[in-house]
Amino acid sequence: QVRFVESGGGLVQTGGSLKLSCVASGITFTNYGMQWARQAPGKGPEWLCGLDIYGGNRYCAGSLEGRFRISRDNSKNEVYLQMDNLKPDDTALYYCASDRDGWQVRWGPGTQVTVSS
Repeated sequence: QVRFVESGGGLVQTGGSLKLSCVASGITFTNYGMQWARQAPGKGPEWLCGLDIYGGNRYCAGSLEGRFRISRDNSKNEVYLQMDNLKPDDTALYYCASDRDGWQVRWGPGTQVTVSS
């Protein structure tokens, strides 16, 4: 049974930072690249960042202007998203996904990030 559990969200002021974590189970974690995405209220899902199975190749949406960074720890089946210089437009539900199913398939509850102005 595939299950992802995201954590690390919360309320932060504009300009602040958060580090999100996602623990994956039910898949062979080291077989798949991983992704982070988000969904803001009233909007469709938005892809943010991805990385390959070893974490050597990482890429994020250009719209993020280098503020986010993705990483992983294969010994823990975890993937992370470091977010800096947060803005109110970053307010959303954040979730991780695997390349096995694509970034729009959400297997966990997500973690809420709220950025106050």
